[in-house]
Amino acid sequence: MAAAGWYHRDISQVVAEGLLAKAGRDGSFLVRDSESVKGAYALCLLFQRHVYTYRILPDDEGLLSVQTIQGIQAKCFRTLPDLIGAYQHPNNGLVTSLLHPVHRARPDEDSDGEDARGWGHTVPCPGAPPSSRTHIPQQLHQRLQEQVHSSPASDFMGFMAEYLTHHVQLDLEALCHGHPQLRHLSTALATACRALHSEIDFTLAGLETLARVFDPPVSPRSPAREQGFLSSDPDLELLLNKISTVNQLLSSLEKKVLKSLQETVTRHNLALPSVAVAPPPAARPLAVQNFEVKVGKSQRAALTVDVELGTVTITKRGSGSPEEVIPQDKILQLIKYQSVQSKVRLMCARDNQKSLSRDFIFPSARKREAFCQLLQLMKIQHSNLDEPELISVYVGTWNMGSTPPPRSLASWLTSRGLGHTQDETTACIPHDIYVIGTQENSLGDREWVEFLCASLKTLMAIDYRVVALQCLWSIKIVVLVKPEHQRRISHVHTSSVKTGIANTLGNKGAVGVSFLFNGTSFGFVNCHLASGSEKTHRRNQNYSDILHSLALGDKRLGGFDLTLRFTHLFWFGDLNYRLDMDMQDILTHIVKKDFQALLAVDQLNLEREKNKVFLQFSEGDISFPPTYRYERGTRDTYVWQKSKPTGVRINVPSWCDRILWKSHPETHVVCNSYGCTDDIVTSDHSPVFATFEVGVTSQFVPKEAPGSSPEALACIEWESIEVILKTTSRSKCYIEFHSYCLEEVQRSGENTFQNCDIPGFLKLGWSSKHLPVLNPILPDLEYLGDQHLLLSIKGVESCESYGECCLAVRSAIGTTAQQFETFLFHRGEETGSVRGWMRVRVPRGRCGTRERLYEWISFEEEDAEPPAEAPVCPKPRPQRLRSRPRSLPEPASGYTNPAYFIFEGVPNAWLPAPGAAPKKQAEGPAGGQQSRSPTGPRVPLPSEEEPWGVRPRCGPPSPSRGHPLSPPTVGHHKRPKSAVLTRDTAGLGDCSLYVATHLSQLDQVSPLCRGDRHEVPLRQTHPALEPPPRPCREAPKPLGKRGALGALELEAQTPPPADLQPARMQ
Repeated sequence: MAAAGWYHRDISQVVAEGLLAKAGRDGSFLVRDSESVKGAYALCLLFQRHVYTYRILPDDEGLLSVQTIQGIQAKCFRTLPDLIGAYQHPNNGLVTSLLHPVHRARPDEDSDGEDARGWGHTVPCPGAPPSSRTHIPQQLHQRLQEQVHSSPASDFMGFMAEYLTHHVQLDLEALCHGHPQLRHLSTALATACRALHSEIDFTLAGLETLARVFDPPVSPRSPAREQGFLSSDPDLELLLNKISTVNQLLSSLEKKVLKSLQETVTRHNLALPSVAVAPPPAARPLAVQNFEVKVGKSQRAALTVDVELGTVTITKRGSGSPEEVIPQDKILQLIKYQSVQSKVRLMCARDNQKSLSRDFIFPSARKREAFCQLLQLMKIQHSNLDEPELISVYVGTWNMGSTPPPRSLASWLTSRGLGHTQDETTACIPHDIYVIGTQENSLGDREWVEFLCASLKTLMAIDYRVVALQCLWSIKIVVLVKPEHQRRISHVHTSSVKTGIANTLGNKGAVGVSFLFNGTSFGFVNCHLASGSEKTHRRNQNYSDILHSLALGDKRLGGFDLTLRFTHLFWFGDLNYRLDMDMQDILTHIVKKDFQALLAVDQLNLEREKNKVFLQFSEGDISFPPTYRYERGTRDTYVWQKSKPTGVRINVPSWCDRILWKSHPETHVVCNSYGCTDDIVTSDHSPVFATFEVGVTSQFVPKEAPGSSPEALACIEWESIEVILKTTSRSKCYIEFHSYCLEEVQRSGENTFQNCDIPGFLKLGWSSKHLPVLNPILPDLEYLGDQHLLLSIKGVESCESYGECCLAVRSAIGTTAQQFETFLFHRGEETGSVRGWMRVRVPRGRCGTRERLYEWISFEEEDAEPPAEAPVCPKPRPQRLRSRPRSLPEPASGYTNPAYFIFEGVPNAWLPAPGAAPKKQAEGPAGGQQSRSPTGPRVPLPSEEEPWGVRPRCGPPSPSRGHPLSPPTVGHHKRPKSAVLTRDTAGLGDCSLYVATHLSQLDQVSPLCRGDRHEVPLRQTHPALEPPPRPCREAPKPLGKRGALGALELEAQTPPPADLQPARMQ
């Protein structure tokens, strides 16, 4: 073969299926790297509009063979081209012969002449003949010529040009024969760096002389010094040794001088003034804070909060004596009103067992938030808990523009400036964790860390400890924690990914840090993506490369999407997404502070709407001006013209610097501030900050010691699971269950139901008999309420994942099975949906729970309007309800995957018009945090009723099957966002995006035929998927003091299942 165009390296399964679908001919094939076995390959073959995947595995001797079923002799080949050539002949065991290779698509070139993925447009295949790569030196040499005029190092470029012209081909051939040393490159670099030898010798001689002055007996000498000062030996290893010696001398010289001076003092009995290091200053106590509020309609009062003393004092205006002093232990609940953003209700206990409620209206929502934060801090300080349940996390990002920072970073580190900022009464409260990400940082690593620590010590009077520092060229991330939290940090991992030219240069890329804080996993990613308004696709590809290559978190979860490996993942940096609007129009909107019009054309928002990047991530509300591109030295002027060797480049003002996050379902995370500074002007970017209130878990200690009584096991049971995948495969699948609460990975049987009638989609089902019963390592409900399950849908033949998801065990707590539904992800792409029924059963006596510190603050709508459609089931008497944790998504009122509309016959009228953007869902109490997939239990929709069996349930009756379904009303059957929208429909042959086409076909079928075609056969032929009839689901009851899991009761069943009882949430 002239070139291995069919080898596509590490593309994802979704991309591979898309390429084969566009080819459209039986026998079309390609080869990609295996995702499940390192060093293996996946052969993807198209036949009758379905993609079949075969694994190509290497043996101990390096021979390659297609994986076969047990008992069949495998054919072995030395190279991948030999294997492909053999299977191009018929009758070789594949579903069809390999007839039509699908070549890698040529990426679009950007304005700088760099393609989106690498140096060349073809990918060398392992074992391919050298003739297929003769064009590479010419391409590399041409690229070098484009850079010569902009580089002052013309002599160095001459050496590199010689290497690219004559020797790179030799290194390439050696690499293909298994010799990765790149001997010719080493020789070229050593020759080019010859002048550096003399400079290092000169510097090294001076450093050694100074070292001998203070340490005469020992003087480290480099190998070059033994040969003479001005050695001309071009050996590259020798040069590296010299640099290492210089580095060692510089780092140890200060210690040597200090030790020598101390010995001198001791030897001569010199009297020195006392320089004993003073103990580190204690954290500054919080000052008593006062708030002016309105009580009732016109009464004015003052609230005085003393965090250290633990009291809230209410004083009426005009009265010198306190009206009432409320200790913190008497404060039962704090209720924030959503309808009035500045109003709060304080629920207090009295000695006569009755509670008292007081409503206060603050001058602004910011003042109310400051009051609530102080009360939360008061509760934490006086809780007497051994381990924290709530911590504060600061995240900052700044492109420093390759210039030193100013002397003070106070406004950045205290979240003051523009946007959603904290009130001055809480701005200087120290955070538990500080995560600082920078780009184009010209400072040294040690110098930057010391500068940050000194700045925080000046502001907070706390010596923060360094958890991790990770750097990639000028991209840096630093994680600092309070000293008392240092012992709680474990399993620290760091990683970096280059996404510059050919993914080999670190001027662009990402650095990351992950760790465990007690029982909660955190991940932080700081990135610098490709620049330029026209490079949106390149930035998307950078994000995908980082997501795939960043090695963070538990290695056992390496097969899962990076965004699912952590309880909380924060992603920030100079993302470089721009505004798609004319320059003058942008400036006009900025002057008017009309940021919503600009956010509507923000490239990052647009790409997120299309589900191209940052799926299911959240971002705080942006209420600050674009942070790029300012004139250095001021924040009053944007400079949008930038001169480059290729001409003048336009950089419109944009929100390049962003902070996003993604958390596991039913966890607590609240963004308290999101803004930028307005007084740090050394760079053309403004520093950006965000602060978060995050719930954390500790290592659970059961009240009953193991072995003290007969050990009863809790269990997680499944009634059924249904999966819809966006794939053209017909493969049988199984499900893997991962969780920290399980001793080992559990696996289901093969799916018992399969439907691939709709092109581009595969519907799978598992009955309860083929799903494992999971037994957590601890049976306590309080422990299980904090746990999560990671599910991975894998093909039986390829053992590769089609998608992964995360489920909260808390969602399955109830007297009966609870329904779940969520998206499936793989390598940052939405690949389908999963739904089913599960329940958690715990032993008697293990159902006790307690209220979390973050659960005593709730949200409530004031005088909420009754729903338009009254439910069929009787409603309980009106009561004040404790809200769900602020980070929880609200239960969805519709499907999360449009494929459900296809399989179950929902008419096309329910879809948005072509090109119409999906409606933005209402924001939850967290503010700005959107929910696009349900994670908790919810009432099934009418159209869900047939595939899942007939169930009595609350809500309006389903429409008649013999009449067309009426269009949805507001808040009823609203179709949520998904990756597959009408506007995303690709050209003919894109089998993963057939929704619009088939929905329009379904519209032409009568409702009765539609139901007969899709719903009736599924119900009649696969009854095992249907759980038993379920009772009417009542509205949720108010929760007690013990929190979201507190008011749990055990209900007797006839007969009771051993000593296991289902837990019911009141």
